[in-house]
Amino acid sequence: MNKELSIKDLARAADIIAGADALIIGAGAGMGVDSGLPDFRGNEGFWKAYPALAHAQMSFVEVANPRNFLTDPELAWGFYGHRLNLYRETAPHEGFALLKEWADSKPLGAWIFTSNVDGQFQKAGFSMDQIHEVHGSIHHLQCIEDCKGGVWSADAFFPEIDTNACRIVSEIPRCPHCGAIARPNILMFGDWSWNSQRSDGQRVSQSAWLQSVDDALASVAIVEIGAGIAIPSVRHFSHQQIRERGAKLVRINPREPSVPSSRDVGFAWGATSVLLQMKAMI
Repeated sequence: MNKELSIKDLARAADIIAGADALIIGAGAGMGVDSGLPDFRGNEGFWKAYPALAHAQMSFVEVANPRNFLTDPELAWGFYGHRLNLYRETAPHEGFALLKEWADSKPLGAWIFTSNVDGQFQKAGFSMDQIHEVHGSIHHLQCIEDCKGGVWSADAFFPEIDTNACRIVSEIPRCPHCGAIARPNILMFGDWSWNSQRSDGQRVSQSAWLQSVDDALASVAIVEIGAGIAIPSVRHFSHQQIRERGAKLVRINPREPSVPSSRDVGFAWGATSVLLQMKAMI
């Protein structure tokens, strides 16, 4: 990480944001780090958050797999139930409020494209109508068998977790139609039963918003935060906007800050440090 932020780069980034008619916010797991959320990068960080899984030598890829809801549902819901409780209890860091302020100031508004499943943007005041959760949401459930093709809210589900064992000790949620185990409506590893209807609906709204941007011949700025190359969904979306709309990119990523061209700006820092200093220049 750089010892200090470049004033020149901050000024360029501020100009990109200030000069845009529309704002796209791309967010990966690193977006939540300043709120105290784990980003699950590598086994060391993952096992620090979940010691029981470290003892069992289970990686994030192994535990975030739908087969566990069939073979060991208490463990599967121990992991996802703990995450659900954690995300419910976590307050979005101040960078979210800055992004909301910039989004509200744009003539054509803003769109959020995120691989996060934590619901932090909604908690920060962003509308559900301006978010595409490309990997789903932990705040929604589906049948493990996807028997009726339905997705429903997890608001009535309050898991009790033995955190030392990473196991659920309260009742496991069930599908209201067939009684099978319910699972989070999240795209997991090796997942062929994820019900994407909710995310697909968000994608349709996203296409409509992007079309309105195109119709207006609007200038577009992208602020991309904490989106790495290991799971590159957000990066691919950002680069697509650069190719198709001539968008300019501000990328904030402590480990992987490189940007496609000299028109863009990259910062090897965390979210709030950069956003707060950018605010002073906008």
